[in-house]
Amino acid sequence: MAKAKSSSDYDADSIQTLEGLEAVRKRPGMYIGGTGSDGLMHLVWELIDNAVDEASAGFANKVEVTLHRDRSIEVSDNGRGIPIDLHSKLKVSALEVVFTELHAGGKFGGGAYSSSGGLHGVGASVVNALASKLVVEVDRDGHTHLLGFNERVAGQFGGGAAGTGTFKKGHTLDRVKRISASKTGTRVRFWPDFDIFDPEAAIDVNEICTRATQACFLVPGMKVTVTDKRSAAAAGGSERLAEPFAFVSRGGLSDLVEHLSSGASVNQIIACSGIDTFTEKVPVNGKMTDVERECRVDVALRWVQGYDTRIVSFVNTIPTSQGGTHQAGFDKALTRVVNTVLLKDNRKLAKLKREEKHKAIKDDVQEGLVAAIKVTFPEPQFRGQTKQELGTPAIEGIVSRIVYEQMKEWFDAGGGPRSHVKAIADKLASAIQNRVASKQVLENKRKTARLGSTGMPEKLADCRVHGPGSEIILVEGDSAAGPAKRGRNSETMAILPLRGKVVNAAKASQKQVLDNAEAQALFTSVGAGAGRDFNLEDSRYGRIVILCDADVDGSHIRCLLLTLIHEYMRPMLEAGNVYAAQPPLYTTKVGDDIYRVYSDEEREQVTDELCKGKRKRENIKWQRFKGLGEMNVDELRHCALNPETRTLRRLTMDEGKQAKEAAKMFDVLMGNDVGVRRDFLVKNSALIDLETLDV
Repeated sequence: MAKAKSSSDYDADSIQTLEGLEAVRKRPGMYIGGTGSDGLMHLVWELIDNAVDEASAGFANKVEVTLHRDRSIEVSDNGRGIPIDLHSKLKVSALEVVFTELHAGGKFGGGAYSSSGGLHGVGASVVNALASKLVVEVDRDGHTHLLGFNERVAGQFGGGAAGTGTFKKGHTLDRVKRISASKTGTRVRFWPDFDIFDPEAAIDVNEICTRATQACFLVPGMKVTVTDKRSAAAAGGSERLAEPFAFVSRGGLSDLVEHLSSGASVNQIIACSGIDTFTEKVPVNGKMTDVERECRVDVALRWVQGYDTRIVSFVNTIPTSQGGTHQAGFDKALTRVVNTVLLKDNRKLAKLKREEKHKAIKDDVQEGLVAAIKVTFPEPQFRGQTKQELGTPAIEGIVSRIVYEQMKEWFDAGGGPRSHVKAIADKLASAIQNRVASKQVLENKRKTARLGSTGMPEKLADCRVHGPGSEIILVEGDSAAGPAKRGRNSETMAILPLRGKVVNAAKASQKQVLDNAEAQALFTSVGAGAGRDFNLEDSRYGRIVILCDADVDGSHIRCLLLTLIHEYMRPMLEAGNVYAAQPPLYTTKVGDDIYRVYSDEEREQVTDELCKGKRKRENIKWQRFKGLGEMNVDELRHCALNPETRTLRRLTMDEGKQAKEAAKMFDVLMGNDVGVRRDFLVKNSALIDLETLDV
């Protein structure tokens, strides 16, 4: 009995290679994006894209899609027909190669197609890889040739194209019937393998009709017919077509824009087109070689009344739902030409121009825009096999140049109708004005949200009674705010915690002060305005009490607050309505008595008094308060909140002026300007030997 390998056995035999179509079955998501309905639809797109490529190249004008009762899907065209002759290297028909080899097709060398949707060479083979059965018929050389695949193996079904008879392996094509020598085309019918796909995966026939319609706009003159023969069970609950759907277009992208437009139009459809070249490196005979590519750009657009944007983009005949470099070039060019040409010196934007808010952004330009973008060039680089986003870098610049130049010509005098140009300008100018106004409203809402439902700052714990007998206590942060709220008299005491450093009003501009969140909270809470507009009679509180830690940071904050009040709420200071609470620096308990002191000198004096008897100094344990947050509610109430026990110091105008000078000094000593601090220290410190400094 062979010994099973453990998970740690990692050797040469652990490296697996997947032959042929097994790679697709092993990792279907890499090729079709998943095994749900989207993945199943992708198989349909692969076959439709191949048929549309034939029409785009000028070899077909009819594409038919049929959904059968047995859940199979058939796509046919009247193009040239897949080649049926023997492949020189693989010794089987080219038809079999197309459906069994992953990277095989007529779109690599540039001979069969100058441009196409499918370029990975895996489309038809991926359909076969994920089908339980597949039958292909080719009309060519005066006969209908048939080849079947049963679980990816070539052969023939006794039931012919219906795939219902006994299957017999083999590589020989079956000549079903003789036809006119001029008749050509391809019919592919496949049965999805529901061992791979989710049981509930279903085909959305309306989505097929939508894509068929788009394809007709891309290839004017091509007719696409969709027929739904499914039973309710085969449809899996999805909607079915009661009658066959048929569509043909003659006007190309302009017709598509007309089809996509809803509501009244602002202007006529504008068409841009042009051809440019670019160079990219591709492997030729095993070497990376510079190859010149030609890219054709076609764009149609218009603006409609309303706000919705509808932009569709295509590479060759493939819809790129996620855009890519071609759409990025379009976006960039349109925004640029609107700003530099259409809205240059626009009168409606004169006021916004003074505020530097007059420039249109992409969302403004594309408000109400309906546009179709198509680029056509050989061997595009897609980001992923599902081909939803173009990745070829050079295309962005080509599209941008062509769109900018032709839109500029249309916007300039002598281009498009002046009434249409003016209507677009008015619409886009209004879009800019509305965006700026909406942004201001949003900012106002955000400010209101910060103020809470009462119009006051959300962090303010207000008192119940306002007036001369009330006070607002400014505390450092939430840690001090908690015990302060619990220890206050909520009848007359409001608590406003300050989070972070207050702006330095001694050096900041008025705008910087008014935009500062902490300053704004204080002005709003007091309710008497700020600066020249401050009115003492409107103040909601009779006193402002500053309560900060007894340390350097606390002194700095107290200094900044006093400077702010001096500069923007001066009448409060002049009236003697500003106080600083004096929290103790140390506390100790001796017996049942608690002693609190406010300086090192006072601590020594109290210690001396307590040691006059037999008590030893080392038995007196002083606790240093590092911050108000360390005090319990009773301690904070006694020291700073209870009018009968606390100590308040009234701050005067002279102290306000001193605070202003101190605030400037704090910036010198603690600010970001190292040069200013160095000059101050060199000039004022007697401890520095100037001879030893390298300055």
